[in-house]
Amino acid sequence: MKDDFKTESQEAINVLKRGGLILYPTDTVWGIGCDSTNPDAVDKVFALKKRSESKSLICLVSDFKMLNEYVEDVPEVAYDILKYAAKPTTIIYDDPIRVAENLIAEDNTLAIRVTKDKFCKELVRRFRRPIVSTSANISGEKTPESFSQIAPEILKGVDYVVNLHQSKKSTKPSAIIKLSNDGKVKVVRK
Repeated sequence: MKDDFKTESQEAINVLKRGGLILYPTDTVWGIGCDSTNPDAVDKVFALKKRSESKSLICLVSDFKMLNEYVEDVPEVAYDILKYAAKPTTIIYDDPIRVAENLIAEDNTLAIRVTKDKFCKELVRRFRRPIVSTSANISGEKTPESFSQIAPEILKGVDYVVNLHQSKKSTKPSAIIKLSNDGKVKVVRK
């Protein structure tokens, strides 16, 4: 299995480096991914999902160190929330840095999840920068619960499909919490 991880993550990384889109299993649902620092790649994700650019996307990072490289000031409470979260938890941070402008929401925030999934962690760690992770569906349509439910339009629209966990049923989308630098905490999705 380790060799599969290595092969699949290398194939995905090659596509990401070229500005392409990948379809990959995440710690929650199947995701469409791209290089979070490449504005053209981010545009391709919005186009494929037929999603308005005013709706933001999520990024995955491999660990707290990477999180700190892409957020100006990570609130201390974020570490506690992530350490004790029982399920995958995405946090919306103020003042993201070093990512594509079109990935940052109008209020200068970005949703980031420190992934615990072995494959995602390996992929992001080896790619050395955050990877966009948005559900593999057309905006407004139901999130697929398994690989077999992904629309042909999405499958054809990506440059590479990761060949792992295709029979696995996905869990629910992550919890989303907004942490503002002024100390406000808001649960966006439980």
